[in-house]
Amino acid sequence: MALVSMKEMLLKAQKEHYAVGQFNINNLEWVEAILDEAQLLQCPVILGVAEKAMKYMGGWDTVVGMVRGYIKDNHISVPVALHVDHGSSFEVCKAAIEAGFTSVMIDGSRLPLDENIATVKKVVDYAHAHDPMISVEAELGKVGGQEDDVVAESMYAVPEECVRMVKETGLDCLAPALGSVHGPYHGEPHLGFDRMEQIHQMVGVPLVLHGGSGIPNDQLRKAIDRGTCKINVNTECMQYWTKMVREILAKDPDVYDPRQIIGPAKAGIQETMKLHCEVFGCIGKVK
Repeated sequence: MALVSMKEMLLKAQKEHYAVGQFNINNLEWVEAILDEAQLLQCPVILGVAEKAMKYMGGWDTVVGMVRGYIKDNHISVPVALHVDHGSSFEVCKAAIEAGFTSVMIDGSRLPLDENIATVKKVVDYAHAHDPMISVEAELGKVGGQEDDVVAESMYAVPEECVRMVKETGLDCLAPALGSVHGPYHGEPHLGFDRMEQIHQMVGVPLVLHGGSGIPNDQLRKAIDRGTCKINVNTECMQYWTKMVREILAKDPDVYDPRQIIGPAKAGIQETMKLHCEVFGCIGKVK
C-alpha cells in the first residue's frame, strides 16, 4: 500500500473509539521494526519523524525514499502515514510535504495565540491545496518535558482557544496539552480528563496525546474514551531498544557487526509497540 494520510485513519478511529499509535523512526531498523509489527498486528500506523531525526537520516527525501522502498519491497499492506513530528515552521512543513510526507504537525505552541493560529492556517492552506488528503496537526498549550533539544514546562490548553484554533484554521487534528510530558515521567502522570472531554465535545476533531510513553494503561484508555484518537510513543521504544543493545554487547563483547547488534534490538521496539497497540484497541483495524 502507498503512504496514506492520517486524516481518514483518525476519523475512522474516532468513529470506532480506538486510537492509532505514532511511533517515531530514527533509522532503517526502526522503519523495519515498526512496519513489520504493524503488518503482523494488522493495524494502521503513523511513522513520526522529528526534524533532528530527519537530519540524522539524511533529509526529507531520504526518509520518504527509505519508507516507500521498504513498503514496496516488503509488501506492507496496512495503512501507513508519514508524519512530521513538531515541525518548527511553515518552511519545514512545506519541504516535508514536497518530499512526499502525507501528514505534518506545525508546532506553534510557544507563539502567542494569534501568531500560532496564523502559522497553522498558512500550513493548512498550503497542505490542502497541495493535496486535500494531506493532514495537519497543531498544538495548543505546552506539553512539558524534553523533545530533542527543546525543554518546556507544562501548560494546559484553554478550551475556548482550541475552538478558535479549529474554526479559524481548518486543521485535521488537535493536540491540546493536558498534563502529558515528552521524555520519561518523574512521578505519576496526571492528565486533565475533564478538560480533555470538554475540548473534544467543543471542537469535534480527533484529539492527539503527546508523551504517551509511561502513561498507565487505564489513563490511556480514559483518554481514548474522551476523544483521543492518536497517541505518540517514542521514549519507551528508545529505552527498550537501548536495553537490548546493552544486553547484546554484554553477552558478546567481541561482536562488531552492526547488523548483529542493532538488528536484533528491533525486538524491543516491536514488543513496546505491540503492548501499546493492545491498549489503543487498533489491532486488526485495517478494513
